[in-house]
Amino acid sequence: MLRHSVEQDCSCLQKVVLFSSEVAQCTAMMGTTHVAYGDESLYNIGRYRSIGVVSLPMSVDACVTDTLRTLLVESGLREFKFQNLRQARERFAALRMVDLTIEQALCGGLRLDVLTWDTQDSRHRIKGRDDIGNLQRMYYHLLKNALQRWSGSTSWAFRPDENSAMDWETVRDYVDGAGLSAQVTRQEAGLFRLRLNQDFRVVHVQEVDSRELPVCQLADLFAGLSTFSRHKFRTYCWWEQCRYGQAPLLPDAEPPRLSNSDQERCAVLGHFDRGCKQHKLGVSLKSKRGLWTPDPSNPINFWFYEPQHREDKAPTTR
Repeated sequence: MLRHSVEQDCSCLQKVVLFSSEVAQCTAMMGTTHVAYGDESLYNIGRYRSIGVVSLPMSVDACVTDTLRTLLVESGLREFKFQNLRQARERFAALRMVDLTIEQALCGGLRLDVLTWDTQDSRHRIKGRDDIGNLQRMYYHLLKNALQRWSGSTSWAFRPDENSAMDWETVRDYVDGAGLSAQVTRQEAGLFRLRLNQDFRVVHVQEVDSRELPVCQLADLFAGLSTFSRHKFRTYCWWEQCRYGQAPLLPDAEPPRLSNSDQERCAVLGHFDRGCKQHKLGVSLKSKRGLWTPDPSNPINFWFYEPQHREDKAPTTR
């Protein structure tokens, strides 16, 4: 059960929002209509890696931000980090964050898009792979998919977490420097930064402290949950069997050992999976052995990247 009714949270969308924070005032003055927050999970560790983007209208941003701040205070947390999800306090906060995300997605208040890739597929299992360069390309793919799902004429402020592995400072220098020509930009700033502005109308990029703007923490939660669902799919199936007495998907396999963090994360993953099914959000967990949304137009979209053709390869270091 969701802790708040969808009708109550939908009323949040009609509130008159006064932007009190300096960042919100700045972006509102620039005429941006929407804002997106981004964070990544395990960009250079392990087999599966992911990035998450939460996008929403600027008119809803302050309301969702204030709700998250209250949620964290009531949970006794200064900041939620998926990597710290090892005990009940973080689990309670994560469950409420899941509920809020589902409610706002149902209202049309936000989109959640998560892109996950497998470093052992044909695209990534190459010598000298450049993980930072690959992360940049994956951000481009995800932004292209997420931002263009919003209807109407939009202009964007993009707020990645300041602890990102990406060099967002350089990206921001280009986006703010509208006087650069396309030719100079391609040579000196890179195609990615050019496309941010041209393809998506991202008019402002600003790294942010996720403790101050906690919508970034939603991106962190679901990026982490996506990689966990793939790294620990077998563990989750055993946890589900033990908790609900269901028939095991892997009847002949040896039961895995569940750590405290595994149990807490499985509880959050199970809660999210049930919430998506209850509200017919089209998110699958078991068909692809990890979170996946068959229809990317759905407001909660988990995209598992697969090589597009034989020449689709991750960038390499020189």
